[in-house]
Amino acid sequence: MADSSAANAASHLGSTQRRDAWWLENVPFIVVLGAFAIYTTWRAFEGKFYSAGPYLSPFYSPLIDPQHHWWPFSPAILILAGPLGFRLTCYYYRKAYYRAFFADPPACAVGEPSGRKYRGETAFPFILQNVHRYFFYIAVVFVAFLWYDTIIAFDFDGKFGIGVGTLIMLANIILLSTYTFSCHSLRHLIGGKLDCFSCATLGPPRRSAWQFITTLNERHMFWAWASMISVGATDLYIRLVACGALKDIRLL
Repeated sequence: MADSSAANAASHLGSTQRRDAWWLENVPFIVVLGAFAIYTTWRAFEGKFYSAGPYLSPFYSPLIDPQHHWWPFSPAILILAGPLGFRLTCYYYRKAYYRAFFADPPACAVGEPSGRKYRGETAFPFILQNVHRYFFYIAVVFVAFLWYDTIIAFDFDGKFGIGVGTLIMLANIILLSTYTFSCHSLRHLIGGKLDCFSCATLGPPRRSAWQFITTLNERHMFWAWASMISVGATDLYIRLVACGALKDIRLL
């Protein structure tokens, strides 16, 4: 009887036997993810204010055809699929936006819309989530470009210098690197698929690397949020400096 009651309680959207405010956990997902999606879409299509002095917005890196010789649209659109695809297919982000925007499910032990036939990620378009490991390889390339941009941010007219923008870009790339390299796909690639480290080629070093990535992976949710906020804040700072609304302060 108890099992039957539990099944009936979860037969339609929002049905649950939970007594806590389970819906509160979806509020930051909706607000922050929604705001980030709107802002990044606007900035990607704006097509200007992408650099200021030695600073280049992470939304436009690498900068391709800024003079529109052969590409008439925003240069950001040429690279958008790489970083966006990595985040959209990320295991943590899947959980966040499935719950917040698709109610699939709204929360743990909370009912979904009635009549929905669960197919998971076996049918289009969600079957495309399985290419996440390949987006990881693409993300590594973008991280390399962003590290290069950060190094350039220390160069002021051929002289070493540090500005507020330099530190913002440095903090951003550190967070992006940590988020990227705490990825479940990298953890699996290094050693998660092994049953025996001592039996594998380079077993001890791979075990050490796997343990380090596992430590980062345990906080993957934090790195996901922190890097998402930092990349948006970095772009916003560079845009404000580029359009003259803000003056970058030289620290050195």
